[in-house]
Amino acid sequence: MLIDTTLVRRLLAARFPRWAHLPLAPVRQSGMDNATFRLGTDLSVRLPRYAHWVGQVEREHRWLPHIAPRLPLPVSEPVAKGEPGEGYPYPWSVYRWLEGETATTEGLADPVGAARDLGGFLQALRSIDATGGPGPEPSNAFRGVPMGDERDSVAADSLVRGKIEALKKGRLVDTDAVTEVWEAALAAPAWDRPPVWIHGDLDAGNLLTVDGRLSAVIDFGTLAVADPAVDLLPAWKFLPGSARDAFREAVGLDEATWARGRGWAVAGSLPVPDDPFFQADPARVTAALRHLDAVVEDHRSHGS
Repeated sequence: MLIDTTLVRRLLAARFPRWAHLPLAPVRQSGMDNATFRLGTDLSVRLPRYAHWVGQVEREHRWLPHIAPRLPLPVSEPVAKGEPGEGYPYPWSVYRWLEGETATTEGLADPVGAARDLGGFLQALRSIDATGGPGPEPSNAFRGVPMGDERDSVAADSLVRGKIEALKKGRLVDTDAVTEVWEAALAAPAWDRPPVWIHGDLDAGNLLTVDGRLSAVIDFGTLAVADPAVDLLPAWKFLPGSARDAFREAVGLDEATWARGRGWAVAGSLPVPDDPFFQADPARVTAALRHLDAVVEDHRSHGS
C-alpha cells in the first residue's frame, strides 16, 4: 500500500483539520511495520503498513499513558487516534515529536553511561504494575514468548534451526558455536516470576540521542507483559563490548534470563542468504555477523 504525504494530508483534513495545514514530510528512517511522517515541529503521524500490525495502535494508546510517567526517559506519547478513511483501511496515530538523533554505537558520547541509563530504564519498566497488560500476540510478533515457542516468532525453534542449517552452506559464521548458544538458551530455566512489561524491540533505531546521550525510547508497538529476556538485545546489537558489563549490572537480571536473551539475539541475527530483509541491504549482513560474534563471545565468557 502506498502511504504518502497526499494520503496523510487527506486523513488529517478529514479527521484532524486543525493540523492539516502544518508542514508534512516522511521521516528519514521509517520503520518496516509503520510509515512515519513529521507533522509541523511538534507532532508526527504513524500509520501501520499492514493489517497484521493494527493491534499496535490500540496497545500504544491504551498503555503508554500508564507506563510513561514511571519511566526515567521520555517515550512515545500518543496525542490522537485516527480512524480508517480516505482509502486507508487501518487506525493510525498522531504522536508528540521527540527531538533527537537515531542512536548509533559510534555516536555514543559515554557508552558505559548509556549502558547504565538503558539498564535503569529497563529495570524501571519491569517494576511498573503489569496487571491487565497484553501478553505476546500476533501484532507484537510474539515478542516475549518462552524460548523456542513455535508460535509465529523469530525465536521459534524450528525456524532458528532451519536458518542455522541454511547458513552452513555459506560458511559465513561458525554455526556450531551459534547452535551452542541457541541450545543453551533453550536449556535455560524459563522465567518463573509474574510476567513484566517489555518493550519488545530495543533496536538502536528505537533509541534517540542528544549530544551522544540517550534521550528517549520510541516505538512501543511490540509492548507486552512477558519474559524480559527479549529486552536484553542492546547488549549485543547496540552497546560496545566495553559497556556490556555495566548494562548487565544495571539491568539486574539473572544468568538464565541472559542465556535466553542471547537466544533472542541469535534468532534475530541469522543472515540467511534468501531472506528478503538481508537481500535488500548487504550492510545488514555485515551487522548481523558482528552481532553473532558478540553473542558467541559473551556466551563463552558468561554462559558456560
